[in-house]
Amino acid sequence: MQKNWWKILASVLILYSIIAGFLLDVPELPILHESIRNLYFHVPMWFTMIILYLVSVIYSIKYLGSANENDDLLSVECVNAGVIFGFLGLITGMLWANYTWGEPWPNDPKLNSSAIATLMYLAYLVLRNSLEEEQKRAKISAIYNIFAFPVMIVLLFILPRMTDSLHPGNGGNPGFSSYDLDSRMRLVFYPAVLGWILLGVWIATLRYRIRRLENKQLN
Repeated sequence: MQKNWWKILASVLILYSIIAGFLLDVPELPILHESIRNLYFHVPMWFTMIILYLVSVIYSIKYLGSANENDDLLSVECVNAGVIFGFLGLITGMLWANYTWGEPWPNDPKLNSSAIATLMYLAYLVLRNSLEEEQKRAKISAIYNIFAFPVMIVLLFILPRMTDSLHPGNGGNPGFSSYDLDSRMRLVFYPAVLGWILLGVWIATLRYRIRRLENKQLN
């Protein structure tokens, strides 16, 4: 129980955020209306993805210094889990865009940058699968991963701010926190972010343990 407290916490926070996200009152805003509830789901997906990619980079750096196979395995499984949340972020974003902007994929720089970032990490996985020699695969993918993370940050957080964008907090638009993320929404939003991040880490660690067991069986 002591080792699994954070898994229980993740389950409780996600369950709470889902129930409260659909049932508690939200601000009455033009255009957004009830679709603002998607904030509890869309944004935490991206936060979770970024945290997983950051952990992956840390273990890629550790692998280059230690050549420990476990560091490489944990790095790639964090990317695998991060890609899942990246797709969930894209899907929830498309649903939100369809209701607020009239189409699931308007020509918006942040949407396009998000798609490019996702493709970039899919290319990382393709690169790994294309290399057969284990140490060579681990080294090349670790180097790729280290360079991919800052590029992803630029794509998601810097480039959209340099041009017009429909997204809050970009292209001169005010962010949610500055004008409509009131105290009621914060009571759901912050637990949702923490819960989904913990779930993402949980998924990555499960995948890592499965990979280790598979490697032991092969050896």
